[in-house]
Amino acid sequence: MTDPAIRVDGLSFSYGDLLAVDNVSFEVAPGEILGFLGPNGAGKSTTIKVLTGQLTQTSGEATVLGMEVVSQRDEVQGRIGVSFEEKNLYENMSAKENLSFFASLFGIKGFDPNPLLKAVGLDGRGDERVSGFSKGMQQRLMVARSLVNDPEVLFLDEPTDGLDPVSSNAIRALITEQAERGVAVILTTHDMLEADKLSDRVAFINEGAIVALDTPEALKMKYGSRTVRLRFTEGDGVREEVVSLEEGNAGDALKAAVSNGDLATIHTEEATLEQIFIEITGRGLES
Repeated sequence: MTDPAIRVDGLSFSYGDLLAVDNVSFEVAPGEILGFLGPNGAGKSTTIKVLTGQLTQTSGEATVLGMEVVSQRDEVQGRIGVSFEEKNLYENMSAKENLSFFASLFGIKGFDPNPLLKAVGLDGRGDERVSGFSKGMQQRLMVARSLVNDPEVLFLDEPTDGLDPVSSNAIRALITEQAERGVAVILTTHDMLEADKLSDRVAFINEGAIVALDTPEALKMKYGSRTVRLRFTEGDGVREEVVSLEEGNAGDALKAAVSNGDLATIHTEEATLEQIFIEITGRGLES
């Protein structure tokens, strides 16, 4: 059995009297994308900062690639990639210079920034100063920078925040490509739709604690309800009906609807991750 790329056991962290991460435990396998989901202030970014060696936990244990994060921080940081929501690029440098400088910190010789710039949709913009980049362009450069050292583990904090749909899709494809080559990915986000598209499993974090951890499909089956929405033409208007597939007479109701000549559309529906999060925690992602 393959050892986990990330192992967290009873991790807690406090800012003074504020308990930001509360006894969190989870594992991430090589090639797995774990969506770490919750509203702002839930403890997502703090957990990532502990796992990347920027903060030291109050209690508990954390290992990355079999290395203990606190005692082997330098070794861990040499084999991971990190993209935080806060931008910390060198704005007076060009995009190429930013990536090349970062590569030099890892001792990488003969580094070519162009393939990474192309991968994040910045092909042809590499010689421009970052100070002239939009927020979305800077975000894409941050993602590119996280891949400079060909990492085995990726920590991505809101990687598509502020991006247009085309750029978002490109970044999602890049994340999927990394996972397919065996990279373990932790994706922190409050965007449940993005998490649903990308994640093999999702962890709901609320007030510092993980309140649910499973595949998106399993969570939908456990907490959601399956329904079919029917729309019928009725004079100049439209009438809607919702049939629950959990009901014993669902088959008869759907058969009758299909036989009805006024049936206009029929759509299956399932609970969204956001609806499930609200059901479990009693709060929304923006609260």
